[in-house]
Amino acid sequence: MTALARLFRTTVFKVSLAYLVISAIGAGLVLGSVGDNVKMLINQQIAQTVDADIGGLAEQYAQGGIRGLVESVEKRTQRPGADLYLVTTAAGEPIAGNIKNLPPGVLERPGLVETAYEPAGGVGKKRRAMARIFALPGGFRLLVGHDLEEGESLRHILGGALLTSLFWLVVIGTLGGLWVARRVLNRVEAINANARTIVAGDLSGRLPVAGTGDELDRLVQNLNAMLDRIGELMAGVKQVSDNIAHDLKTPLTRLRSRAEQALQFGKTAEDYRSALEKVIEESDRLIHIFDALLNIARAEAGSGREGMIDFDAECVTRDVGELYEPAAEERGFALKIDAEPNLMVHGSRELVGQAIANLVDNALKYGGEAEEQTAGAQSRATVERIVELSAHRCGAHVEISVADHGPGIPEADRIRVLDRFVRLENSRSRPGSGLGLSLAAAVARLHNGSLRIEDNAPGLRVVIALPAIAVVREPPPRLALPPPEAAA
Repeated sequence: MTALARLFRTTVFKVSLAYLVISAIGAGLVLGSVGDNVKMLINQQIAQTVDADIGGLAEQYAQGGIRGLVESVEKRTQRPGADLYLVTTAAGEPIAGNIKNLPPGVLERPGLVETAYEPAGGVGKKRRAMARIFALPGGFRLLVGHDLEEGESLRHILGGALLTSLFWLVVIGTLGGLWVARRVLNRVEAINANARTIVAGDLSGRLPVAGTGDELDRLVQNLNAMLDRIGELMAGVKQVSDNIAHDLKTPLTRLRSRAEQALQFGKTAEDYRSALEKVIEESDRLIHIFDALLNIARAEAGSGREGMIDFDAECVTRDVGELYEPAAEERGFALKIDAEPNLMVHGSRELVGQAIANLVDNALKYGGEAEEQTAGAQSRATVERIVELSAHRCGAHVEISVADHGPGIPEADRIRVLDRFVRLENSRSRPGSGLGLSLAAAVARLHNGSLRIEDNAPGLRVVIALPAIAVVREPPPRLALPPPEAAA
């Protein structure tokens, strides 16, 4: 297909052509209306001129009768560019005037008429005029009119102007449509060329933005944002694959090693039982990791939106806190809960509770490392270990935070720890899979919220911000008062 054929088939050219046709029709209607109005104006001016002439001839007729009228008509016909005059007998024979011939029956039509006529001295040449006919006493007829040749010329000029305007409108509109279509086609071809490179496997490519801010630029920006998100997801898939290959290889190897040891060195039933318990424990840890990965994938895919309801975040926060209070006491922590009432949010109660539980569990695992390191020879019981779980309304969001006084996370690593299987050096000796913060961040995004990691000075503070919804309070019931008669 040639380049010109592609231009003619573009949507922009078709829209330009449709606009051109509509504009041509509109211009034709406007110029046609102008022509009709000009004709009407000319006819009105002719009628006024004829009436003025008739007024002057009426004075002549009143003073000199038919002879005075004939003399006045003969004088007027001698002037250059004279109007049309004709005085006839009752039989229609001309007495005076500059009209040679009229169609039959014209003199019998009173009032203002448009008629053909043959001027005096003309050789069979027919012209058109606007005239008024009057019947005089004795059967005489008086015709006073004005030639329409000038009006016809003006109408021909307007018609020619209409055709010329339509011609240039079509030419300029076609050229303009081709120019606009070519510009848009060049942009579309540039977008298609970059899209082909992306389809070929180069996910780092992006569609070009012209910088005009028009609808194509907005479309390209949205597509680039979509490609950025796809790139992030693909990078996440690659990272998860790499992490699974590395982080799950160790527990699987440990699982196989324990099974081999049981087969080689097991002597008694107790040995086999102990080996099987360790295998089950390791298997439970692997199942927990896969469950966490599945929950993260579901949250990022938005599959948890179907069962979302309105619930009070205060209740969920207190339920999680009460659930972890025994574990906190066992590890020597004081778990403090501070939650405002009526913190209504829309979402999945189970997922939000699981995200809060992950944050509390992380705080209990790592929140006491700094105190332990500075305690020295002191006893562990003498070190104050506090985890604060709070939920408050902050503007248009409900913020649920978990704060500890542990070593915290360096600011440079606070974005990286939200990825799957990421564990910092000081936490590798602790049990865990590096999925807790990833799951909490995915749950926050699922609820159109966010997760922030802040400095607790000292320690770490993790905040989940969820959009709040208005609390609809029912009015208090009215007291049923007895009627005045009964009260009396």
